Amino acid sequence: MIVPASRLTLKARAARALDDPFLRKAVRVTVERLRSSRDRSAEALGDWEEWREQGRAVRSHVIEYLDYYLAQFSENFTRIGGHVHFAASAAEARDIVLGIARAAEVKLAVKSKSMVSEEIEINHELERAGIECVETDLGEWIIQLAKEAPSHLIIPAIHKNRHQVKALFEAAGARDLTTETDVLAGFARRRLRERFLSADLGISGCNFAIAESGSIALFTNEGNGRMVTTLPKTHVVIMGMERILPTLADLELMANLLPRSATGQKLTTYLNLLTGPRKEDETDGAREMHVVILDNGRSRQLADPEFRDVLNCIRCGACLNVCPVYRQIGGHAYGSVYSGPIGAVLTPLLDPNDNTRELANASSLCGACSEACPVKIPLHDMLVHQRRRNAEAAGGGVERSAFQVFAWLFSSPRAFAMFSRVGRRLERALRRFPGLRWLERLPLLREWARHRALPAPAQRSFREQFRDLDDRG
Repeated sequence: MIVPASRLTLKARAARALDDPFLRKAVRVTVERLRSSRDRSAEALGDWEEWREQGRAVRSHVIEYLDYYLAQFSENFTRIGGHVHFAASAAEARDIVLGIARAAEVKLAVKSKSMVSEEIEINHELERAGIECVETDLGEWIIQLAKEAPSHLIIPAIHKNRHQVKALFEAAGARDLTTETDVLAGFARRRLRERFLSADLGISGCNFAIAESGSIALFTNEGNGRMVTTLPKTHVVIMGMERILPTLADLELMANLLPRSATGQKLTTYLNLLTGPRKEDETDGAREMHVVILDNGRSRQLADPEFRDVLNCIRCGACLNVCPVYRQIGGHAYGSVYSGPIGAVLTPLLDPNDNTRELANASSLCGACSEACPVKIPLHDMLVHQRRRNAEAAGGGVERSAFQVFAWLFSSPRAFAMFSRVGRRLERALRRFPGLRWLERLPLLREWARHRALPAPAQRSFREQFRDLDDRG
């Protein structure tokens, strides 16, 4: 029997991913391509570090004055005919969206790619209410048919190949398909167009909300975003409370940073700027537009100086593309909506429990994620903070004692020298029995030693050799 991933520990999920050679190859090839494209695109922009610093400054300014910009956006969006709803939790956000859908007598909803909608699990809530909800981003639709969660922030179906997609489409009613990309895309286009034309409700995410104009900015590479937000009579935007920019000039900065960091594009294919519902003299657009602004733990991050900067995230996925852990295990091993380094930091903050706290261990702490982040979020520092808090919450008796011994050894030259001599002699003695992997028998080192071997000790330590040189003058 296959155990659902949600019931497995991080270690078990990672082991399952490591045993899947196709997954590992697919993730490795894709992230290498994305990372290379990003490097070329960033280089073409000029002084990339200066652009990153500007991005960090804008996002930090917004978070510093978030209450002001949220109020400004809410006032301007309401002034142009929209409706603003504030949701303290995922459950409250689901209730708001469901209330809007029931009031509009919705039977079919179409949805464009939105990680925050995955966070609140709106699809399941609508389905329980008898409302069909169809993902229209190609990658999202594929994993919806597969009944899976996204495995990457930008490329949700990174783990699927053309043969698997063909099988999913055939199960959805397709006939006479081949594995050619054009054929598969053609079927998806025809099927989704039917949904666009008959949908009562469109649901989208929000890359950025512009405070000065009350506008919603959507970055997409498929035309589905435009269809979802203009064809249905009612449009609901679900956004995290931090996704605010002060002005359209700030959007220009992000329009350079986001696509280059995400996919290596100089510009995203579509940048939709939606400013309220359809006006009387306009021919397209939703007649009714709602924005649901979600807290769901973000206020805790705002009040926490160690993790406040995580709210600067623009969801580009650049940290995933450089992470050596994500590269090996993919996104599903994280067991949450947000994967990679940003997920390892963000998920325990949004939903603190024993299962999410262990995500801090899914990192080598190499710092590549922080270097790749276009707004300079110190993710590796936050992972260290998470580990420290986890140890404090667990009591940390054994770990604290081990580090106290470590500190004593390294603060006393005499103790260190004595320990080194004893350790070298013990290691030499044990190497006479090559079949005995003695480190694997020690409780605290068993897991560490299973895939590692200690190097052979030198005949004489550096201290001894240096002392001889000093004696010779």
